[in-house]
Amino acid sequence: MSTFEQLNLPKSLQKAIDDLGFTAPTPIQQKSFSVIASGRDMMGIAQTGTGKTFAYLLPLLKLYTFTPTHTPKIVILVPTRELVVQVVEEVEKLTKYMSVRTLGIYGGVNINTQKKNVYEGIDILVGTPGRVMDLALDNVIRFDETQKLVIDEFDEMLNLGFRVQLTSILAMMKPKRQNILFSATMTEEVDAILNDYFDFPEEVSLVPSGTPLEKIKQFRYKVPNFNTKINLLKNLLANDESMSRILIFVNNKKFVDMVYDRIAEEFEDQFGVIHSNKSQNYRLTTMENFQQGILRGIITTDVMARGLDISDITHVINFDVSEVPEQYIHRIGRTGRADKDGIAISFVGPKEEEFFIESELLMNKEVDIESIPEAVEIATVLIESEKVKQPIKLLMKKVAKGSGAFHEKSEKNKQVNLGGPGKTKPRKTKARNRGVERARDKKRKDKGK
Repeated sequence: MSTFEQLNLPKSLQKAIDDLGFTAPTPIQQKSFSVIASGRDMMGIAQTGTGKTFAYLLPLLKLYTFTPTHTPKIVILVPTRELVVQVVEEVEKLTKYMSVRTLGIYGGVNINTQKKNVYEGIDILVGTPGRVMDLALDNVIRFDETQKLVIDEFDEMLNLGFRVQLTSILAMMKPKRQNILFSATMTEEVDAILNDYFDFPEEVSLVPSGTPLEKIKQFRYKVPNFNTKINLLKNLLANDESMSRILIFVNNKKFVDMVYDRIAEEFEDQFGVIHSNKSQNYRLTTMENFQQGILRGIITTDVMARGLDISDITHVINFDVSEVPEQYIHRIGRTGRADKDGIAISFVGPKEEEFFIESELLMNKEVDIESIPEAVEIATVLIESEKVKQPIKLLMKKVAKGSGAFHEKSEKNKQVNLGGPGKTKPRKTKARNRGVERARDKKRKDKGK
């Protein structure tokens, strides 16, 4: 199958494809189309960037027929707010000439506004598991007419802790429906959900599966601490003009903000920040500015490692090494896409060596080590989390050695408590009695001499 026309799509759908300038389906789209169009449950193994959103949308929209109901016929669950927005945009592109009502819902915005939008009627619902479950429990969203369920980036949903919400939503739905699942990896948890809720799903995967690592040049630096990482990052940004569209991955939200604050003055208005503590409007604006080239790069957590289809990333920088080897591959897979070359750079600290080696073993590839440029200052000042904390016992010893008050209290505590005004004598123990008897015996012997 080499063209979309051979899929026998409805004219309205084919016209939308033509408007987008697409002519040939990707491998995952070719493999998935007939399975989904047959109505069977499907489990797809595919990475972001392979065209999997269209892989499930095209056959579902081909089968779609309008019915005058207000509850969703197709439900699509994705792990993040940004991905909800992206999928809704893709649906709207494909349904340009169709009568389809699409709604995206996610946390971080006014739930009452979303309730109002649901009551107005929807055909395709795209949402995060948490907000979908909230509205379903309030009886705002009903699944009476739901015929198709799509779960995208399933393994990432489980990583983010959405298992309870997912199973709750699955339990609310009628059993007679088609289930479509996409995941980048196959884990035991994924397999367990398939066994419990899917009806003999057919597996569709790309061979070879995974990120096309051959298009990504990887290298790393051995960096002793956080402040040296900052110095190295500034040096690379200042001296490498090819770093025009960059994603910088940091392991947690606090350090994302720290990195941004440290480079913001020298690279003013060049970078944005995305993590779960940022407001939805801020995150969406940052994404839009990055897509339009207003921003040079984004500093983010792993919230942007999966799902989002961001084009033409020149460099991925792992400021921190992920503790999960698969996540390293997802991160660097943001670059080197659509037959373009990409570069992935990792700053590896002493405590991160083990995690990076695990990533190398997973890829079956050893990553070259580059020398830190001479112009980069090797910092000696450590941030608080890098300082070695002394054990409590050792601190107590130091206090005991240097504090007179501590000695005085210790000596005071050694005194025998005679019980206050009554001067109650301490209780005699057997050991004390034996000592007294020995003293008396010795005295008798001395008298006898």
